[in-house]
Amino acid sequence: MHRVIGRRLLQAVPLLLLLSAVLFGVLQLAPGGPLATYLENPNVRPEDIARLERALGLDRPAPEQYVRWLAAFVRGDWGYSYADGRPVLARILERVPATAELVSAAVVLALLAAVPAGVYGAVRRGVDRATTLLAVAGISLPVFWAGLVLQLVFAVWLGWLPSGGRVAVSGGGLADRLAHLILPATVLAVALGAAWSRYLRRSVREAMAMPFTTVARARGVSASRVVWRHAVPVALPPFVTVVLVDVSLLVSGAVVTEGVFAWPGLGQLFIESLAKRDYAVLMAVMMMGSVSVVLFNLIADLIVLRLDPRTRHAGDGA
Repeated sequence: MHRVIGRRLLQAVPLLLLLSAVLFGVLQLAPGGPLATYLENPNVRPEDIARLERALGLDRPAPEQYVRWLAAFVRGDWGYSYADGRPVLARILERVPATAELVSAAVVLALLAAVPAGVYGAVRRGVDRATTLLAVAGISLPVFWAGLVLQLVFAVWLGWLPSGGRVAVSGGGLADRLAHLILPATVLAVALGAAWSRYLRRSVREAMAMPFTTVARARGVSASRVVWRHAVPVALPPFVTVVLVDVSLLVSGAVVTEGVFAWPGLGQLFIESLAKRDYAVLMAVMMMGSVSVVLFNLIADLIVLRLDPRTRHAGDGA
């Protein structure tokens, strides 16, 4: 197991280096540059812009800027925001709890819907028709459209829930925090739950077609026991991998939902930084997304190794 962890971490290093170089290059090629906001201000003199460029190292060649940024990033020195002058790391850390809260709630809701829908959809034809219809609808709904519809119905027409914002842990009661969390978490959970239920349905069906389930039924094992004690455990390892990979993408991909519901997480910070061309914060947010993808993939590998002895032996031998 330890060898597998070490090998996965070593494989992640060149991948993250490549991603960081690509992201840095994309920002370098973007029109305007990080000081474009100052260029549009008539009160800022050109010599002040030149002095600021030298102070920030923006007058150096792009490869040199990248090497200096990478060295500082690895040391934990993520620089300062071009927009407000605050440390980038502080701005990231103050947004992480909001995104973690939103993603956690969405994953719990999605799993509560996907697991029973996927399992019973695999073994019961009537349930399968209903869950297939709901899953197709859930996957097809655009996130921003679903968010706006839920706001219109539950916040404007019914007035049951707030239309946006977040209440911090120290800023209100549990009921108020949950009221602000329900709509954005539901929007994220709809597409996730629909996709996961379809994947689990297929995995359980494949497991139910294997010889060991036929033998179990021939031995008189009850149908529910065959499903939950024999088929579902076989279907779980690939399902867990899909869930964790999707969660890693969700950490950096909740941009639209956080924007629609004014949820103060990393996604909204990305939008704000993009509008202000705050490249230091943009680079940090994108690298956070990349690191989360690698980290959750590693966790998925370890869980699959633990659940499936065959992959454990294959991983040790590889």
